[in-house]
Amino acid sequence: MLIYGIALLAGIVTAISPCAYPVLPIVFAGGASGSPRRPFAIIAGLVTTFLVSLLALTWIVDQLGLPKDLLRNISIGLLFLAAATLIIPQLGRAVERPLARLSRRRGGDLGGGFLLGAALGLVFAPCAGLVLTAVVGETASLSGFRRFGVALAYAIGAGGTLLLIAILARTGIQRLRAVNVNRLRIALGVVIGLSTLGIALNLDTTLQTHFPDYTSALQRASGEKSCYARKHLGQRCLASQHSSGSAASSLPDYGAAPNFTGISDWINSKPLTTQKLRGKVVLVDFWTYSCINCLRTLPHLKAWDAAYRKAGLEIVGVHTPEFTFEHVPSNVRKAVKDLGVRYPVAIDNEAATWKAYRNSAWPTEYLIDRQGHIREIAEGEGNYDGTEMTIRELLGESSNMLVAAVPDKTPSHLRMTPESYLGWLRLDRYAGAHIDPGKFATYHFPLSMPPDSLAYAGRWRVDPERIIAGPGAKLRLLFSAQDVYTVLAGHGQLAVSVDGRLVKTIPVSGLSRLYTVLSYPKERENHLLELHFTPGVSAYSFTFG
Repeated sequence: MLIYGIALLAGIVTAISPCAYPVLPIVFAGGASGSPRRPFAIIAGLVTTFLVSLLALTWIVDQLGLPKDLLRNISIGLLFLAAATLIIPQLGRAVERPLARLSRRRGGDLGGGFLLGAALGLVFAPCAGLVLTAVVGETASLSGFRRFGVALAYAIGAGGTLLLIAILARTGIQRLRAVNVNRLRIALGVVIGLSTLGIALNLDTTLQTHFPDYTSALQRASGEKSCYARKHLGQRCLASQHSSGSAASSLPDYGAAPNFTGISDWINSKPLTTQKLRGKVVLVDFWTYSCINCLRTLPHLKAWDAAYRKAGLEIVGVHTPEFTFEHVPSNVRKAVKDLGVRYPVAIDNEAATWKAYRNSAWPTEYLIDRQGHIREIAEGEGNYDGTEMTIRELLGESSNMLVAAVPDKTPSHLRMTPESYLGWLRLDRYAGAHIDPGKFATYHFPLSMPPDSLAYAGRWRVDPERIIAGPGAKLRLLFSAQDVYTVLAGHGQLAVSVDGRLVKTIPVSGLSRLYTVLSYPKERENHLLELHFTPGVSAYSFTFG
């Protein structure tokens, strides 16, 4: 698999990095003395303790529950440092200085090649951390067996390179020191540095992040426009119907709007309260940046913000995360910037404001009048003309103040597969026989599946919010829709088949984000989608349009 190759290469790079230079004299000295098997004993000891160090580190990462973004950012920083040590000799010497005392120790002091290698492995692990942390960051979500495989590949890369050095020393080839490796080291440093820069800038995901697929059919689950929020606010369910002649006083009054509660951070604004917003018409939009429904609503929100802000409209986006990766503030800030959102956005990571509004769906818009009372609740997509009419009514504006037309492409299909979650916490469309949560288990497809259901086959780990693919991981979904989207994370690929025919392969790379699985000119009804996953890829949900 690709991850094993990367781990092997990372081990080789580590073994020739400046940080390893203080260890090389010991490898030379130890390999040149004693029996011909001594170099193998040294490397066996090194690999053994090195593996223990690596696996203990990944276990600690799991137990502490460190966010993947933290590991990713640390990895990027250390990879930049590793590149710099290859390119700048002075920096390389500075990195090796703490370990310089090792080069003055004699190999025989430890009494045996294996013990010598074991001691080197313990010291070599932190030295190798420049590259090791990046590998740990990529393997923290894998199963124990696959993680051991990645660790072993890394150790083989480093240990095999050092073994070659020891054998060369054993056979008396001293010309290795005469080889001018400076250019090779600099070239490796440049490659590592440029690759790390690409990862840091998310160049592999820039196009999809900056240009969401707004032109395809808008996604909405069948029947999602419920009256749930209205009922919980103690009001009867009213249809969102408007006429050009209706006045603001004719709109229902759902009572005073709750304040923004438990907001951890604000984007594009200082902290706001409902009291500070008195005198303005406020549109509160509950959204999340990976929700396809929310992304399809954004063009309308941005158009209203541009047209009506000076007239007294204040749009406030309340970002209440649905998935764990959406809790990271830097991810939200980047999404807000990339999507061109200029109105205030409140980060509601604890869902305190969501609960205060008794909200139930993404997206949901609450229109609040100048006195701070909720006058309309729009759940889901569509009816944008009606919402704009309410905005104008509450502003007291005449009908000649119109926004430039934004196409309403909300699906009008009578039946479409609803949003489907894959983690066990909300796995309500599963057609398989059983679920073994929290561990890798083998699953099998059922003989038949009802419409709008899904099932797993092969090895999967089913977590509360996601599923993680193991060997032979497959997923079937019997869907009716024009477009199919899914949220994926990890590195690998997704083979997509419809009704038994392979139609495309999707590369998966980086942090969790939305992928377009299928997009047809018109709706497809009751077709069988089968996905084959590379081990290690995570999936969160399906949405449809």
